[in-house]
Amino acid sequence: MADGDLRDNPAARGPREGRDAEGMAGVAGATGTTGATGDAEDAQESDAARRRRRAQFLRELHEAKQLRDRVQPRRARAARMRQQMRMRTFRW
Repeated sequence: MADGDLRDNPAARGPREGRDAEGMAGVAGATGTTGATGDAEDAQESDAARRRRRAQFLRELHEAKQLRDRVQPRRARAARMRQQMRMRTFRW
């Protein structure tokens, strides 16, 4: 399947769509209120939803990096060596 097919076909994207919709459902549900207290609740809910989405993204990113290191051990070792050289030559 080509990359263009994934972009055009939302069903081919997989389970991530459900998480995004779930995360945005709380934001959409909170926007129905009006008034000053409603705005504060909207901001709190959107902040909480943003933090949940960010935490989920960071977990997935960390998992993807670990997977890449496992499947490409030579590249991972080279990256570790470069990082060590950077730390050795870093001046405090």
